[in-house]
Amino acid sequence: MATPTIENIGTMSDLGDDPRVYFAAERTMLAWLRTGITVMAFGFVVARFGLFLRLLYAQGGREVGHGLSPYLGAALVGLGVIATAGVAIQYQRYVGSLPPNDRPSSSSPRFVLGLSWALVLMGLVLALILLV
Repeated sequence: MATPTIENIGTMSDLGDDPRVYFAAERTMLAWLRTGITVMAFGFVVARFGLFLRLLYAQGGREVGHGLSPYLGAALVGLGVIATAGVAIQYQRYVGSLPPNDRPSSSSPRFVLGLSWALVLMGLVLALILLV
């Protein structure tokens, strides 16, 4: 077996189709989606926990204001929305720049992107509900 040299190695495009590049990008996208969903869910919990504390104080006969929790929760939901939207844009750009050889024939980035934008929309609605 011949030892590889600079002359006989060739270029990366000579190695053939490599769908692992696409699948790695998809895994990264899905990991960021999970992160965005988690941050949005944590924001919802923060906002609702503040409501729970207000109810406890009201049962004790004390006068309480709104507090910071709805705003902090909405800010966390907004952060999750920004993360999800940002990764959707980045994923769309990256997959669009891949050569056709690196994309599996059965791949459809539209599903993952549609899911991302649906989560962005739902997160925006949730943030508005938490602020009202």
